[in-house]
Amino acid sequence: MKTSSVELIILDLLSREQAHLTAQEIYQQLKPRLPAVNPSTVYRALERMAHTGKISVSDMGQGAMVYEAVGGERHHHLVCQECGAVLTIEDQPVSNLFAHLENKYHFDMITNHLILFGICQQCQKQRNSEEKR
Repeated sequence: MKTSSVELIILDLLSREQAHLTAQEIYQQLKPRLPAVNPSTVYRALERMAHTGKISVSDMGQGAMVYEAVGGERHHHLVCQECGAVLTIEDQPVSNLFAHLENKYHFDMITNHLILFGICQQCQKQRNSEEKR
């Protein structure tokens, strides 16, 4: 089985899903299409694709790294540590921050996918209503 075909199918899957999937989730979704594929082939393909910039790898607090296709507009995420909600934010404010840090500290930023953890508005409201009881 050609590794390049595995990579193409993974890219197709990640592009179609437009979601962050773990390696295990990717493997489970590939298995029906490629019955001979094994988890190590998927892990190696993901590693190569991340290294070449075709996909991004992120820790979104789920206990496992997640993968996303790179393409379209660059974006970033806010992740609620209470309910797990994921908010997508545009690149512009983050790019401005990166540019400021690069200029001020003479530092070349290689991060292309920023994830910030906090508490979403809904969970804040719930906390506040519970505190008032």
